[in-house]
Amino acid sequence: MPPTVAILGASTDRHKFGNKAVRTYLRRGWAVYPINPRGGEIEGVICYRSLADIPVRINRVLLYLPPAVGLTLLPAIAAAKPDEFYVNPGAESDELLAEAQRLGLDPICACAIVAIGERPDADED
Repeated sequence: MPPTVAILGASTDRHKFGNKAVRTYLRRGWAVYPINPRGGEIEGVICYRSLADIPVRINRVLLYLPPAVGLTLLPAIAAAKPDEFYVNPGAESDELLAEAQRLGLDPICACAIVAIGERPDADED
Protein backbone atom coordinates (compact mmCIF):
# COMPACT_ATOMS: atom_id res chain seq x y z
CA MET A 1 0.00 0.00 0.00
CA PRO A 2 1.37 3.47 -0.82
CA PRO A 3 2.00 5.98 1.95
CA THR A 4 -1.00 8.11 2.88
CA VAL A 5 -1.22 11.89 3.11
CA ALA A 6 -4.05 14.10 4.35
CA ILE A 7 -4.04 17.65 3.03
CA LEU A 8 -5.82 20.12 5.32
CA GLY A 9 -6.72 23.14 3.24
CA ALA A 10 -6.96 21.28 -0.06
CA SER A 11 -8.44 23.48 -2.75
CA THR A 12 -9.98 23.22 -6.21
CA ASP A 13 -8.03 26.37 -7.18
CA ARG A 14 -5.03 25.04 -9.14
CA HIS A 15 -2.96 28.11 -8.16
CA LYS A 16 -3.21 27.45 -4.41
CA PHE A 17 -0.65 25.33 -2.62
CA GLY A 18 -3.42 23.15 -1.17
CA ASN A 19 -4.16 22.05 -4.75
CA LYS A 20 -0.54 21.86 -5.88
CA ALA A 21 0.14 19.49 -2.98
CA VAL A 22 -2.73 17.20 -4.07
CA ARG A 23 -1.33 17.01 -7.61
CA THR A 24 2.27 16.59 -6.50
CA TYR A 25 1.60 13.80 -4.03
CA LEU A 26 -0.63 11.99 -6.53
CA ARG A 27 2.13 12.23 -9.13
CA ARG A 28 4.59 10.76 -6.62
CA GLY A 29 2.34 7.75 -5.96
CA TRP A 30 0.94 8.63 -2.54
CA ALA A 31 -2.63 7.81 -1.50
CA VAL A 32 -3.99 11.35 -1.20
CA TYR A 33 -6.86 12.41 1.07
CA PRO A 34 -7.79 16.06 0.46
CA ILE A 35 -9.70 17.74 3.28
CA ASN A 36 -12.01 20.71 2.82
CA PRO A 37 -15.28 21.35 4.70
CA ARG A 38 -17.07 21.71 1.35
CA GLY A 39 -16.31 18.07 0.45
CA GLY A 40 -16.78 17.10 -3.17
CA GLU A 41 -13.82 16.22 -5.33
CA ILE A 42 -10.38 17.74 -5.90
CA GLU A 43 -8.28 16.69 -8.88
CA GLY A 44 -10.43 13.60 -9.33
CA VAL A 45 -10.03 12.50 -5.70
CA ILE A 46 -12.81 12.37 -3.11
CA CYS A 47 -12.46 15.30 -0.75
CA TYR A 48 -13.25 14.61 2.89
CA ARG A 49 -14.90 17.18 5.14
CA SER A 50 -12.69 16.38 8.14
CA LEU A 51 -9.65 14.36 9.12
CA ALA A 52 -11.87 12.08 11.23
CA ASP A 53 -13.79 11.04 8.10
CA ILE A 54 -10.76 9.40 6.46
CA PRO A 55 -11.14 5.62 6.67
CA VAL A 56 -7.42 4.70 6.77
CA ARG A 57 -4.40 5.50 8.90
CA ILE A 58 -2.64 8.64 7.72
CA ASN A 59 1.16 8.68 7.51
CA ARG A 60 1.59 12.39 6.84
CA VAL A 61 -0.62 15.42 7.49
CA LEU A 62 -0.03 18.68 5.60
CA LEU A 63 -1.41 21.97 6.90
CA TYR A 64 -2.25 24.70 4.35
CA LEU A 65 -4.52 26.92 6.42
CA PRO A 66 -4.15 30.19 8.34
CA PRO A 67 -2.68 29.64 11.82
CA ALA A 68 -5.93 30.54 13.62
CA VAL A 69 -7.80 27.84 11.68
CA GLY A 70 -4.97 25.32 12.01
CA LEU A 71 -4.95 25.82 15.76
CA THR A 72 -8.56 24.61 15.98
CA LEU A 73 -7.64 21.44 14.03
CA LEU A 74 -4.66 20.39 16.14
CA PRO A 75 -6.67 18.09 18.47
CA ALA A 76 -7.98 16.14 15.43
CA ILE A 77 -4.47 15.94 13.98
CA ALA A 78 -3.10 14.66 17.28
CA ALA A 79 -5.94 12.10 17.47
CA ALA A 80 -5.02 10.81 13.98
CA LYS A 81 -1.45 10.12 15.21
CA PRO A 82 0.30 10.76 11.89
CA ASP A 83 3.95 9.80 11.50
CA GLU A 84 4.69 13.32 10.24
CA PHE A 85 2.97 16.69 10.50
CA TYR A 86 4.03 19.41 8.06
CA VAL A 87 3.19 23.02 8.81
CA ASN A 88 3.70 24.74 5.48
CA PRO A 89 4.91 28.34 5.10
CA GLY A 90 2.15 30.75 6.06
CA ALA A 91 0.37 28.19 8.26
CA GLU A 92 2.71 28.60 11.22
CA SER A 93 2.54 30.77 14.30
CA ASP A 94 4.30 30.55 17.64
CA GLU A 95 0.99 29.65 19.29
CA LEU A 96 0.20 26.89 16.77
CA LEU A 97 3.67 25.35 17.06
CA ALA A 98 3.62 25.45 20.87
CA GLU A 99 0.18 23.82 21.00
CA ALA A 100 1.21 21.17 18.48
CA GLN A 101 4.20 20.30 20.68
CA ARG A 102 1.99 20.23 23.77
CA LEU A 103 -0.32 17.74 22.03
CA GLY A 104 2.61 15.45 21.23
CA LEU A 105 2.97 16.39 17.59
CA ASP A 106 6.42 17.16 16.24
CA PRO A 107 5.63 19.84 13.64
CA ILE A 108 7.92 20.09 10.64
CA CYS A 109 8.00 23.70 9.44
CA ALA A 110 8.84 23.26 5.78
CA CYS A 111 7.30 23.07 2.34
CA ALA A 112 5.86 19.55 2.05
CA ILE A 113 6.10 19.72 -1.74
CA VAL A 114 9.84 20.39 -1.65
CA ALA A 115 10.16 17.62 0.96
CA ILE A 116 9.25 15.01 -1.68
CA GLY A 117 11.66 16.42 -4.23
CA GLU A 118 9.40 18.68 -6.28
CA ARG A 119 9.10 22.41 -6.81
CA PRO A 120 5.78 24.08 -5.98
CA ASP A 121 5.92 26.04 -9.25
CA ALA A 122 6.83 23.04 -11.42
CA ASP A 123 3.37 22.68 -12.98
CA GLU A 124 2.17 26.27 -13.13
CA ASP A 125 -0.73 26.76 -15.51
